[in-house]
Amino acid sequence: MSGVLQDLRQAARRLSRSPGFAAVAVLTMALGIGGTTAIYSVVRAVLLNPLGFPQPDRLVTLEEREKDGSPSNTSFATYVDWRARSRSFEEIAAMAYWGPTLSGGGDRDAERLEGLRVTDGFFRMLGVRPALGRDFLTSEQRRGNHRVVLLGHGLWLRRFGGDPAIVGRSIAISGAPSLVVGILPADFESVFSPSAGRTTEIWAPLAYGASEPWACRDCRHLRALGRIAPGVSRESARAEMDAISRALVREYPRSYAAAGVLVTPLAEKLTAGSRSALWTLGAAVGLVLLIGCANVATLLLSRAAERRGEIAVRRALGASRGRLARLVLAEALALSAAGGFLGLVATSWLLSTLKNSAPQLTRLAATRIDGSVLLFALGASLATGLLFGALPALSFSRLEPAPALRDGEGRGTSGRTPRMERMLVAFDVALALALLFGAGLLVKSTSRLMRNDPGFRRAGLLTMQVEVSGTGFEKDPAVLAFYDRVHSAVERLPGVASVGFVSQLPLGGDFDQCGIHAEGLPGANPAEDPEADRYAATPGYLSTMGIPIVRGRGILETDRSDSLPVALVNETLAKRVWGREDPLGKRIKVGGTEEPWRTVVGVVGDVRHASLDAPRTSQVYLPHAQFVSSGMTLVLQTPGDPGALAAAARAAIRSVDPTQLVTSLATMSRVIDTGMATRRFFRNLLAAFAVMALLLAAVGIFGVVAGHVGRRTREIGIRLALGAGRGTILRMVSMETIRLAVAGIAFGFPAGLLLGRWLRSQLFAVGAGDPGVLLAGAATILFVVTIAALLPARRAARLDPVQALRTEST
Repeated sequence: MSGVLQDLRQAARRLSRSPGFAAVAVLTMALGIGGTTAIYSVVRAVLLNPLGFPQPDRLVTLEEREKDGSPSNTSFATYVDWRARSRSFEEIAAMAYWGPTLSGGGDRDAERLEGLRVTDGFFRMLGVRPALGRDFLTSEQRRGNHRVVLLGHGLWLRRFGGDPAIVGRSIAISGAPSLVVGILPADFESVFSPSAGRTTEIWAPLAYGASEPWACRDCRHLRALGRIAPGVSRESARAEMDAISRALVREYPRSYAAAGVLVTPLAEKLTAGSRSALWTLGAAVGLVLLIGCANVATLLLSRAAERRGEIAVRRALGASRGRLARLVLAEALALSAAGGFLGLVATSWLLSTLKNSAPQLTRLAATRIDGSVLLFALGASLATGLLFGALPALSFSRLEPAPALRDGEGRGTSGRTPRMERMLVAFDVALALALLFGAGLLVKSTSRLMRNDPGFRRAGLLTMQVEVSGTGFEKDPAVLAFYDRVHSAVERLPGVASVGFVSQLPLGGDFDQCGIHAEGLPGANPAEDPEADRYAATPGYLSTMGIPIVRGRGILETDRSDSLPVALVNETLAKRVWGREDPLGKRIKVGGTEEPWRTVVGVVGDVRHASLDAPRTSQVYLPHAQFVSSGMTLVLQTPGDPGALAAAARAAIRSVDPTQLVTSLATMSRVIDTGMATRRFFRNLLAAFAVMALLLAAVGIFGVVAGHVGRRTREIGIRLALGAGRGTILRMVSMETIRLAVAGIAFGFPAGLLLGRWLRSQLFAVGAGDPGVLLAGAATILFVVTIAALLPARRAARLDPVQALRTEST
């Protein structure tokens, strides 16, 4: 140990005499270790850490299987049968999204909350008990007894000051009194929020009855979860659920499109949308770290070449090969330790940046620097130090003192860059090209996606959600009258061109799908009839959004509750149901087969509802007066800046009824950008790693060329003294650099193509092997390599031959 400490002290002294080299090496390692540790922290929190429930590996999601094998939500009637017939589960529960309004009190405004309605046994299934109060009772799952709520710990602190006396008191939820029966623990991990970046804060009983219309077997809007019983494998549970599903299909053949139940681990389901992208980022930052290691190894090899005379003397004086190798490894470990320390500082900054600027990935808030992260950073520092120190150490240990002292190899007469240095530089270039290609694919994909037509106008639109609740709004006429008054108040604002309301905004994150049953086209199984996105809309909505009416008419003021039920369909639904026939005048049922017939009076253009890259879906529009919703999104169109009208529009709504909640004010451009946030986040992060790799490759090239010039100082001086032109020297030095870059590019092509294939699922309208992006990456690499090599090459061309020969002779 004393020898090791002595080696470390000597390494520190040597590095202090070369501050430029030490600074470059430490910063290089800090970038690699910091980025790797930060991404490891995210991957660990989001993908690797178990969920914060007892025995989380036994928690699964249960989904019905569609005819094409895709997953689907389930219905209340199916959930009841699953729970009654299964023996492989300790508990099966179901939940439905809920957006209640917590009424204001005193100086507090009303607030829309993220909530869930859950069945009996939901928290028992998760293994969670309230910190205060009690869980829901079985009797509270019946209508009339259901006005009870559980509060999340954060909501309890934020709105009620952590007052334990709130348990047992009533609070106003959506205008009705609800009894608070319990407070959930502070460490309860709410991973079921319906909205990205938000946390579920309130829970209530689902309270469905078998006779209620929304509890029908065809009403698939519930998410089901289960806890597998001890000793039962997931395969056995899946086999049992498939058998139950086949039995239900036999009993209710017109209610299911196909048999089968998808049983998926809960943790896997929650991270399905980010798993591939996070692993890609992990691989990318790992490549950056490898490039950093190769760079520092190259710099150490260059220093080793300059110290060959010193090492030869040490060997001649009796130093062992192991001792010399340990000297180099000590220097490498000192560099990696300093890089690791700075890397932890970079990790802290990167994690803070990710949490503030990244879209809220599931469980991202749990990312932090803890003991595991510190151990990872320590391990990464030691491993990288050994990795980039191994080659110089091997070079020192193989040095024979007699030839080195006899030939004067310490004086820089070698005419070529050592083979290992050339290989490391080519390795740098290859990895940098692969990352540049991957980032280029994502940049091009995002650019094309942003230009993809959403089916409506992007500019000049302001949107906001309006929720109607409370006494006086129990009946549909009162709700419709409120929205009519709001429409008139907002339309009178200066600068407002048109106004409309819709139940779910395209790209807004809301979903309402239902079956479409066409008259005269009966299917053997109504469950196999097409599904469509369903919109309740007011007469001005389509024109405000700029959604074209292709045939027929739009929604009119005369489409009231007592008039002929009508519907508008989009082009995709019209082609899917009627083919080349004219759909105008045809009749459909929207929802269950017990719904009234509606006459198709218009065909409208397709809109992108889920995302800009989602396939075109079937869509149906119903007059709001004939399909009343208490929660609507207001859309106003203006030729000016829509954001400037936000305050005035909110004030106009409050002038109609100041107790109603207005939330989510955003321009349509902002709504689109929010929907693109996840793609942009991963694209920007991969691009940042690619730029980092490119800069590190440039540093490696610069170091190699500078070392190359230093070793050939005497040769260059002789060439200049014999009449060689400075252009000749410049070309001589540059050509070797270009050859290294070309070799690296040749190896980088297949690596880039492999990365492109890995990214294929994240690309839009761009091939995984796009030649334009690949060539652009290669051209960028060549340009950066040329710039990196230019300074030392110019220095070589400007050498004074007399001074060079005098220096070498000494």
